[in-house]
Amino acid sequence: MEIRKSFASDNNAGVHPRILQAVQDANQGHVVGYGDDPYTRRAIARFREIFGEQVDVYFVFTGTAANVLSIKAVTRSYHAVITSELAHLHVDECGAPENFTGCKVLVVPTENGKITIEGIKRHVHGFGFEHHAQPRLVSITQATEMGTVYTPEEIREIADYVHEHGLLLHMDGARLSNAAASLGVGFREITGDAGVDILSFGGTKNGMMLGEAVVFFNPELSRDFKYIRKQAMQLGSKMRFISAQFLSFFEDDLWLHNARHANAMARLLAEKLRDVPQVRITQPVESNAVFALIPREAIPRLQEKYFFYVWNEETSEVRWMASFDTTEEDVEDFVRIIRETLNG
Repeated sequence: MEIRKSFASDNNAGVHPRILQAVQDANQGHVVGYGDDPYTRRAIARFREIFGEQVDVYFVFTGTAANVLSIKAVTRSYHAVITSELAHLHVDECGAPENFTGCKVLVVPTENGKITIEGIKRHVHGFGFEHHAQPRLVSITQATEMGTVYTPEEIREIADYVHEHGLLLHMDGARLSNAAASLGVGFREITGDAGVDILSFGGTKNGMMLGEAVVFFNPELSRDFKYIRKQAMQLGSKMRFISAQFLSFFEDDLWLHNARHANAMARLLAEKLRDVPQVRITQPVESNAVFALIPREAIPRLQEKYFFYVWNEETSEVRWMASFDTTEEDVEDFVRIIRETLNG
């Protein structure tokens, strides 16, 4: 099979050269391990410049760890977490939230990845009733699993409702860069300023090698997090190599350049396919994802040339993801293959 870039996931992309160089540059001499090094101190200071001086920041290895430990920090085993039926917390974490926190995960139906107050309401009851898991936290994903994006106003509306009922708001920000680039806003405007309490901030899907950050907008919530992170085996001994990546990620808005480009490639792909009658785009292309219905019999033939995932087997809906290193030539070639396969 001819090797091409895939449209399966932005996780499949490589590492941006500048970030790889930052890791190499950090590979000099000895520094104190476990985060007591100048790279990590500078990276945390940079997070505080971006998200607010009050934030508390902890680096972990994976997005699953960031999400699950965010919840672990503020819950007990009798608590419940409310989230989208499509959220990674519910679908793609292999039961890690339930296993590590003991919490019950309650899901809200969604057609476009975004949850609403009406959806959340069905689970906000039973407070003080010992037979009922106690609602504690609502988690939203930005950009969503369907590639859609919450506006600052939508986040604020959810945050106000959540806080009004004594709950906390968590954001899975694995693709927060793509959302911010799509909206034309800074990170703070769609996180802390909009009422988010805890953020899982990801860079792996936008050019980093590995490493995520857990950001607490209220340091009271992170009081014991250093112990939780250590018990969960997420305290990196050579943390400087995660921290150096974040420093490069933020330098000269590399994150924004990468995210804008990935988003633009997804829009280009959707635009090139709009006149193909056998392809129906199912979601607004607001970040770097394209969802489409295509003939079922064409899927395996297309996957022989370009790997991608089937999102919904029953409806033959597929997901195509663009990455920071996707080129216009990649898109043109993929569109050509799609047209040839569907018309062949």
